[in-house]
Amino acid sequence: MEWIDAASAAERLGVKPATLYAYVSRGVLKRRHSEDGRRSLFDAAEIERLARRGRPRGQPPELVIESAITALGVDRQYYRGLDAIDLARTGTFESTAEWLWSAPAGEWASDPAALDAAVTAQRGLSDDLLPLDRLQVITTVLGASDSLRYQLDQESVAATGRRLISGLVDALPALGAGDPGSLAGRLWGKVCPDPPTPALLHALQSAMILLADHELAASTLAARVAASAKADPYAVVLTGLGVLGGPLHGGASYGAERLLAEVAEPGQAARAVGDRVRRGERIPGFGHSIYKNGDARGSLLLDLVEAAAPGHERLAAARAVLVEMRRRRLPEHNIDLALATLGAVAGMIPGAGEAIFAVSRTAGWLAHAMEEYAKGSLLRLRAAYTGPPHA
Repeated sequence: MEWIDAASAAERLGVKPATLYAYVSRGVLKRRHSEDGRRSLFDAAEIERLARRGRPRGQPPELVIESAITALGVDRQYYRGLDAIDLARTGTFESTAEWLWSAPAGEWASDPAALDAAVTAQRGLSDDLLPLDRLQVITTVLGASDSLRYQLDQESVAATGRRLISGLVDALPALGAGDPGSLAGRLWGKVCPDPPTPALLHALQSAMILLADHELAASTLAARVAASAKADPYAVVLTGLGVLGGPLHGGASYGAERLLAEVAEPGQAARAVGDRVRRGERIPGFGHSIYKNGDARGSLLLDLVEAAAPGHERLAAARAVLVEMRRRRLPEHNIDLALATLGAVAGMIPGAGEAIFAVSRTAGWLAHAMEEYAKGSLLRLRAAYTGPPHA
């Protein structure tokens, strides 16, 4: 069997690479990954048969978006060609965001007046409100306070992104002492009352890098549609936040938090998993639509948490859940479980995982918004109508 790369396959079919991958997602073509996970390979004979037969007909329309930001591999993503796992081991969230934006380094600081307004707007909110709900209020106020929000050139959006993400973190209520030297350190003090150890803070930094973007996830697609209509960056982020909280997306980390909370000691893992299976529920923190054989992001983050707090009882509970899932031959864990484990080991507040996810993914939403602003055309998906006949 002869295998050819994506560029050769697309050239033989006379289509763009994005269309080639759409054929894969629709089951028209099969592919495998190269040994390093960086390239997609296609069966040359299958490509030749499709080329002779012509493009597939009668398929529901599919939205295909060309992007140079993030590629998905066998078990991880690549940010503009760089392995996100490698970046998470040694990089910072700030430098990763600027790499996604193709922007030079800049100052990560909130606008003082906008920050005051965002803090004031939260005074009437319930003390037990989840952080993700606060982030939507904060984003709205920050946007209303920014007279530069309609500047949509790349340099201006990058500058807005630094102010916006800094404001999201700084406007959250302070719970404890973080580390003002980094955005991850500032976020720590907003989601955890206890001071961080260097190793746990590194784990949080890594989590933020791993969550910064993931190609066209549901919230990112929504954000791109908003940006294609020339919505300003704050409106783009609000769109992403509205989708991210769903239990099948960023809200899965909150579900994983509740799952771990039920496992007071490792022996309770079987019942916590079994009860959900009996009710026909999806087990939060497990399975992934892209990574069928394991999520390297989750594995790395779990390893970092274990290195930071070896023998911790909350880590033991998470490992017991993993063992029970494997005993039942259910899907492998993903980054949502690892994020919930980090929160449990560190003693973070409920909903901390969602907040970390949202703040981190804002970098990706803005990177995708920049691509849409540069294109200048409206994304318009067509429906496959299935209703009653019409005249």
